[in-house]
Amino acid sequence: MNNLILRNWKKEDAKALALLANNKNIWNNVLNNFPSPYTITDALQWINKESNSEHFFSFAIELNKQIVGSIGITIQEDIYSCSAELGYFIGENYWNKGIATKAISILLEQVQKQQPNIVRFFARVYEHNKASMKALQKAGFYLEGIQKNAAIKNSELVNIYVWVKLCK
Repeated sequence: MNNLILRNWKKEDAKALALLANNKNIWNNVLNNFPSPYTITDALQWINKESNSEHFFSFAIELNKQIVGSIGITIQEDIYSCSAELGYFIGENYWNKGIATKAISILLEQVQKQQPNIVRFFARVYEHNKASMKALQKAGFYLEGIQKNAAIKNSELVNIYVWVKLCK
């Protein structure tokens, strides 16, 4: 896993991103505003959004020079500016290989160096996404709480598990 890096998205990544993201199993674990089907146009819009935001930062997860997923943070605002929400997805062909855990660890290390005022990282995970919870736990997160019937996914109410890592 030494060949895993996080890097800025480039327009040339749009095709690879669309190939990974156009997957119903990924869509089942992300917000509803994540397009499905996921097209190259959607990928280009995502890459452009990422490069034009001051509170949201997203990176390509690259393993052996191949894009295998995406990871990012949203720095919260106002009194919550010491917190950042983590989000990520890994292409289905790369699930259960420790990639998410490694990418989370790399990102948090980078953010802590560049944004020392961020002392709390959190991720919201659907109840059915056990693999994501396992990745967060391995990266040092703990379960802070469960929000009952907090979201609607696939026309059903779902519980949201809130995972947290404190840095101070």
